[in-house]
Amino acid sequence: MLRKRSLVLTALTASALATGALVLAPTAAAVSPGSATEVYDCGFYGGGEATLTATQNGTAATVTLTSAEITTPLAVGKDTITTTLTMAKAGGGTLVFSGKRNPAMAAGSGVTVGPLSGTVSPGLSANAHPGTVKMVVFGIPVTCNSTAAQAPGPFVFS
Repeated sequence: MLRKRSLVLTALTASALATGALVLAPTAAAVSPGSATEVYDCGFYGGGEATLTATQNGTAATVTLTSAEITTPLAVGKDTITTTLTMAKAGGGTLVFSGKRNPAMAAGSGVTVGPLSGTVSPGLSANAHPGTVKMVVFGIPVTCNSTAAQAPGPFVFS
């Protein structure tokens, strides 16, 4: 009986500690807006509207770019596109997100790259324009330049 009571007390104590830890745990920071659109000109490779979706957890942030209008002429394997997204910080300077993350894509399909990783500070404000998306696909660099301010914008990290 004493052993059973000891196990119950141990379980209740562990439960109370876990609940307290959840209450005191820091919440994930929010970026606003969570997504925005930007139009990119990729020169010879075309271009069009893309959606940028941003997330944040403390100083770590990610951006995923998806576009039905920017397409891949050839089939592309998973995690084979090296991408660097450069955004303009309010007040000057640039914010860079990079990575080699993408789903497999069939020839002619829209492009999705990310989540691309970057580091942010509280209150940082950044806009995709002026900015670029540089992708290296099969060793061929493709640079897409933003053509106007993102809508809505800018991204504000908290």
